[in-house]
Amino acid sequence: MHNADRTIAYVEPDSLAAQAGICPGDILVSVNGEQPQDILEYRFLCAEYEVTVEVEKPDGVHEIITIESDYEDLGIEFCKGLIDTAQSCRNKCIFCFIDQLPPGMRETVYFKDDDARLSFLQGNYVTLTNMSDEDIERLIRMRVSPINISVHPTNPELRVRMLNNRFAGNILERMKKFAAAGLYMNCQIVLCPGFNDGAELDRTISELAALLPYTSSLSVVPVGLTRYRKGLCRLKPFDRESSLAVVRQVEEHQKRILAKHGTRFVYLADEFYLNAGLDVPSADSYEGFPQIENGVGLIASMREEFDDGITRIPKRSFNRRIAIATGELAYGFIRSLAARTEKAAPGISVTVYAVKNDFFGGGVNVAGLVCACDIIKALDGAPQYDEILIPDSMLRDGEDIFLDNMTLAELKQRLGADITPVPNDGYVFIESIIGCELEF
Repeated sequence: MHNADRTIAYVEPDSLAAQAGICPGDILVSVNGEQPQDILEYRFLCAEYEVTVEVEKPDGVHEIITIESDYEDLGIEFCKGLIDTAQSCRNKCIFCFIDQLPPGMRETVYFKDDDARLSFLQGNYVTLTNMSDEDIERLIRMRVSPINISVHPTNPELRVRMLNNRFAGNILERMKKFAAAGLYMNCQIVLCPGFNDGAELDRTISELAALLPYTSSLSVVPVGLTRYRKGLCRLKPFDRESSLAVVRQVEEHQKRILAKHGTRFVYLADEFYLNAGLDVPSADSYEGFPQIENGVGLIASMREEFDDGITRIPKRSFNRRIAIATGELAYGFIRSLAARTEKAAPGISVTVYAVKNDFFGGGVNVAGLVCACDIIKALDGAPQYDEILIPDSMLRDGEDIFLDNMTLAELKQRLGADITPVPNDGYVFIESIIGCELEF
C-alpha cells in the first residue's frame, strides 16, 4: 500500500488522535510497528490497550506517538478509507439491478462492489464469492464483526445457479465458520419468484436461524425489475397475491423463531406489505430496526416518530402551501401523514404527488429510485408552492445528485421552486411541512 493511501483526511475534535497531536494531512506510517494493509487491519492493530503510532508530518518529519487508548477508536478518517481499489463483484446474478440500468447514468452506479471492507465500513452486503479461504480466515483472525452477507438461498446448487458462479455454493459452510469463531452476521435474501421462494425460502430461513445468535438478523426483499432486461433471465415481479403469500409464510417463521429464540430474526421489506394491501407491522415488531438500511421497517419507524411528533406541533396558525413528491408505492402512506398534519396545523396545505418511474419502468415504484426527470414530468405545470419536499433517499448518499445525473440545483431551476430533501424521520417530516420546530 502506498503512503498516499494512508493520508489522514480528518481527525475528530477532542479524540485520542487530536489530543496526541495527529492532524489532517499527516500520513500514517505504522501502528504498533506494522503497516496496515487496509481498514480492517488498521482497526485490528488499534484494538489494544496501548497503541504506538508512527506518522509522517507534511514537512517530512516522522513522529512516534504512544497512545493509551483503552481499546477506544482513535478518531481518524483516511482520504481513501484505507481502501486502494474496491473489490468488484464476480457474479452474474439473475436479479442484479445494475445489469438492468439504462445507459447515460453517472458512472459510479455501474460499479458492482463486493468488498468485505466496505461491508465493515458502510454496511454494504457481500456474497463472499470473491474471497479465498485465506481471506475468510483473515476476517476471523481480525474479529471483523458484524459481516453483512447476501445469502439469497443456502441451497448450494441453487445459489450457484442464481449467482452464476460455480464457487458460490459454499456459503453456509463459511457462515458456520464465522459462527464457530463468534462473529456476528446480518443476512439478506433477494427473493425471486420461481427460484428461491416457496420451499427454498423455508429452507434458507431455517438453516440461517439454526446459526442464531450469530446470524443477528435476516431481511427478505423483493426482486426489483426495470424495463431494461433484454437478454437477461426471465423473472416476474411480486403481485398482490404472491406478496400476501410471502407475508404469511414469513409470519409463521417469525412465530416459531420468536418462541424458540426470543427474536423474530427474519424481517420483510415494506414493499411486501404494501403490495399485499396490508398494514406494515408496529415498530416493536422490528426489534430495533436492524435492517432498516435495506428498506425493512422504514414506514414503521417513520410512523412511530410521526405519531409522537403530531402532538408537538405549536398551537398557532400557519400559512404554507407544500408539495411532496414521492414514489408510487409510498404515496398512500405519505398522503395519510400529510392529511393528519393539515388537520393538526391550521393553515397548512399539502399536495402529495405519486411520481411514476418512467426512467426505469418495469415494476420500479419505490421512492429511492425516483429520478429528477420523472419529478419534472409529475410537477411540471403544477401550482406554485412555498416548498417542494422529496425523500433524501432519491439523492446519492452525501451528494445532491439524482440517479439520472441531474443535480438538485438543476431540478430547482427547472421547476422554479425551493426543493428540500427530507430524511426518513417522522419528526423532521412534520417540521419540514410546518416550517418550524416541534415543541419538546
